[in-house]
Amino acid sequence: MDTAPISAPAPVTLGEAFKYWLKLGFISFGGPAGQISMMHQELVEKRRWISEHRYLHALNFCMLLPGPEAIQLAIYISWLMHGVKGAIIAGVLFFMPAFLLLSLLAGVYLAWGDVPLVQGIFYGIKPAVVAIVLFAAWRIGSRALKNEVLWGMAALAFIGIFVFDIGFPWIVLAAAILGAIGGKLMPAKFKSGGGHGASSKQYGPALIDDDTPTPAHAQFSWAKLAITVTVVVAIWLAAMFALRGNQALADMGIFFTKAAFLTIGGAYAVLPYVYQGGVEHYGWLTGPQMMDGLALGEATPGPLIMIVTWVGYLGGVAKGVFENPVAAGLAGAAAATFFTFLPSFLFILTGGPLVEATRGELKFTAPLTGITAAVVGVILNLAVFFAWHTFWPHATAEAPFTGVFDWFLVIVAVASFVALWKYQADIMKVIGVCALLGLAYSFAM
Repeated sequence: MDTAPISAPAPVTLGEAFKYWLKLGFISFGGPAGQISMMHQELVEKRRWISEHRYLHALNFCMLLPGPEAIQLAIYISWLMHGVKGAIIAGVLFFMPAFLLLSLLAGVYLAWGDVPLVQGIFYGIKPAVVAIVLFAAWRIGSRALKNEVLWGMAALAFIGIFVFDIGFPWIVLAAAILGAIGGKLMPAKFKSGGGHGASSKQYGPALIDDDTPTPAHAQFSWAKLAITVTVVVAIWLAAMFALRGNQALADMGIFFTKAAFLTIGGAYAVLPYVYQGGVEHYGWLTGPQMMDGLALGEATPGPLIMIVTWVGYLGGVAKGVFENPVAAGLAGAAAATFFTFLPSFLFILTGGPLVEATRGELKFTAPLTGITAAVVGVILNLAVFFAWHTFWPHATAEAPFTGVFDWFLVIVAVASFVALWKYQADIMKVIGVCALLGLAYSFAM
């Protein structure tokens, strides 16, 4: 750019960074794509805290990790600038507003969810959720499934979870193994077409520029790696020890730790696993409640994986972890959120120095390509499951198509998908319109 500044901006204090990350936590709508775009516009283009190439390098690494890539990107950039303190500040502030808001909404939902006004709103939201999840499958599939082999793996994943009810972790493991084998036998088929490549755009000198040396705190050493792993594991063990007297909260600790290591492919990829565990295995909430939480997660700031806060709150109340329902809900929400995000800090603080040491050499692996293909099939299964619960609201597993078939909700779902797919409508606006339609229709009937 001809008008790009010729000098780097002034150094950023931890206090200035704190103000930005706090602001981001309240305005980070639009899912991971929107959040990543928002950070790029602010940190690369306007403030020039980090250069385009360094930003994309960090993003490519975060895309490879389990967990929500947007919050991990924020943790990475803040860690690079201000060390461990910066990482903790950025990570916590990224999800804290969403945690507080979803906990409040969950309490309101349990207290007044059977009020006709609220029921009408959620009646209209459910078909929007079907369209949103189906659109997510299409969006990821259109990027990731570049050949017939990957399409076949997506189909196998769908059949495995839909027909044979195979657990999500086993599908991920099988996809990784097939990807590793396929990468050796058919390397051309498993070359990653996703991710974010290098860019030639320039916005002027940045604080962390292309040729800026890695700061001392971000340089790799085996001693630093061992200390970081030991500290994070000790924190995890201490938290689990604190929950030892409450089986429900301890179950949440174990379950959401596993979930954090299985979110390869984004939040939509782990939703089936959270559903299987939260609804079918532990009984923390029902299928319709999960859909309602997903809709609210889409309409609130923060990463979509914050659905775990909703699941934890409802689970804490359902299992009566404390006599007071508010205390029980907050305890469940805190446990679910803490154990979901703790691994994200581990991934960045241990992997970041390695990434900085090998800058310019990071590549997607064949196993990851296989997992990404399988994720498409898993998300499609989730869309089918939500559609079944929505269009046949009184059906059961024994009689899957009994009861009234709701044509109105089918029409709303199709219209929502078209709005998202063809007209690129904002997800929050789609949810809002559907909520109003549901409210109007329920009162008209």
